[in-house]
Amino acid sequence: MLKFIGFRILQAIPVLLVVIFVTFLLVRMAPGGPFDEEKAVSPYVLEKLNERYNLDAPLSEQFFDYLSGILQGDFGPSFKFPTRSVTEMIATGLPITFELAFYAMLVALFIGISAGLLAAIRPNTAQDYVPMSIAMIGICMPSFLMGPILVLIFGIWLEWLPVSGWGYSPGDKILPAITLGSTYAAYIARLTRGSMLEVLSQDYIRTARAKGLSTQTIIFKHALKGGLLPVVSFLGPAIAGLLSGSFVVETIFQIPGLGRFYVQAAFNRDYTMIMGTTIFFSVLIIFFNLLSDIIVAYLNPRLKLGNKK
Repeated sequence: MLKFIGFRILQAIPVLLVVIFVTFLLVRMAPGGPFDEEKAVSPYVLEKLNERYNLDAPLSEQFFDYLSGILQGDFGPSFKFPTRSVTEMIATGLPITFELAFYAMLVALFIGISAGLLAAIRPNTAQDYVPMSIAMIGICMPSFLMGPILVLIFGIWLEWLPVSGWGYSPGDKILPAITLGSTYAAYIARLTRGSMLEVLSQDYIRTARAKGLSTQTIIFKHALKGGLLPVVSFLGPAIAGLLSGSFVVETIFQIPGLGRFYVQAAFNRDYTMIMGTTIFFSVLIIFFNLLSDIIVAYLNPRLKLGNKK
């Protein structure tokens, strides 16, 4: 297992370098600059600003200077908010983004596993078709469409829930969590259904049925552990996707999280904030993918046996 973890970490290093290099080039190639304002600054001030942030140096020098700063744990100062560092802004927005992702994952797991189990118990019936049809709609409907629909129904028409903010009024976390978690709930439902159908067709399940065990006992005591393995494998990419994909939901519901900072940085052409956030999200994706692989290896005896060999 330690060799596996070490190998995956070594694989992550060139991936991160490519992400840093490509993001650096794309940011520099985008039209405009970080100091382009509605009111243009004087050429002298612009020259001093470029000198202050090393933007007048060749691209190769800028890249290696930035890379050396990353190795020291420094993402540099924000161009838009010069009194704050990128690391400080990430630390400010990350707890809120993590909290949103946590609630969204709870929604996704509860709805997804429940729907998948209901569909697997009676396949090719209305109990199967209805939740899977809803799951397909959830997969096809993006969050930037789901969010406004929920706001319209529960916030404006019914006036049950707040439509913006985070932690300022009761219930203001419900709509963002449902909006962000609905797509992943749909994927989890389909994964659970497919895996449970395969497990329920195994010989040991037929033996349990022949012994007269109840359906509830068979599902929760014998089949669920093996049936949820694909879901566990999906959790790593799902958590990373919830964290890195929260910027749409945070923008819709005016949540002051890391995703909203990322959107603002793109509009403000804040080079260092864009770079720092992209690198941070890339590290999260790699970490949670590795974590899910480790959990799957722990839960699957055949994988553990293979590691022993």
